[in-house]
Amino acid sequence: MDVKRLFKALLLPHLALMIVLVPLSTVFLIYSMAFVGTESVVAVISYVLAAYTLTVWCVRLPSLVRSIKTFKNENRYARMWFDDARLRVNVSLYGGFLWNVAYAIFLLCLGLYHLSFWYCSMAGYYITLAFVRFSLVRYTGKRQPCEDMATELKKYRACGYTFLVMNLALTLIIFFMVYWDRSFEHHQITAIAMAAYTFTALAAAIVNIVKYHRLGSPVYSASRMVGLASACVSMLTLESTMLTAFGDGSIDMATRRLMLGVSGGCISLFLIVMAVYMIVSGTKRLQAWRGR
Repeated sequence: MDVKRLFKALLLPHLALMIVLVPLSTVFLIYSMAFVGTESVVAVISYVLAAYTLTVWCVRLPSLVRSIKTFKNENRYARMWFDDARLRVNVSLYGGFLWNVAYAIFLLCLGLYHLSFWYCSMAGYYITLAFVRFSLVRYTGKRQPCEDMATELKKYRACGYTFLVMNLALTLIIFFMVYWDRSFEHHQITAIAMAAYTFTALAAAIVNIVKYHRLGSPVYSASRMVGLASACVSMLTLESTMLTAFGDGSIDMATRRLMLGVSGGCISLFLIVMAVYMIVSGTKRLQAWRGR
């Protein structure tokens, strides 16, 4: 094999090998950073492997994008998914509803077993979130977007009122985090995985709000705001988890309380502002619709 063919084989490996490299390099890199230090031979090998994985994916990215576009245009089910906003919203709402119910029941059982207000307040938050999603999916499962604008605006406004109720449960969660030092303890690798998921969910929620706002459906906009509210609260939980997993005794209790208090206060204020906006905007639009 000549140098040119070898160079091409290294930069353009088989797709199956590229897929295997992603979890392999990720696990190897996290392991070296968490357990063996950054100056060991294992760490250097993990850095090289991670750099190589990133390089081959960047080189292959244009052809992968073209392949994805071709699949999207030619596959019937892919076209159905990307062209049907109602289907995507329903899947998101049903999935979120089932997850929220299951997690709320789990937290409630923990709260009753341990007689913990911390777990009960978390359960109350997720039960309220599940109620909002169930209320929205009852409409989206039966009707097309903008089919009944009056009902959509009422549900949009009702979501704003429900966010205010959710904020009460969030206030209890923040109180327990700040004053009673309540948190979830996870391994460092689990915490990193949670961080990746949380930031991805937050970015997707922001993008979806802009995307679904263009459809002009208040219910679809409300469903995306529910996702944003959930992602924001997940950020607070993630912060508490990261402080516990990576605190290493270097952060004193006063600083920890200050960080969680400021973050929790900002998220709580954001939810209140979003709730008030939905209530006021929904009321004005409903009055304008009735006065036509």
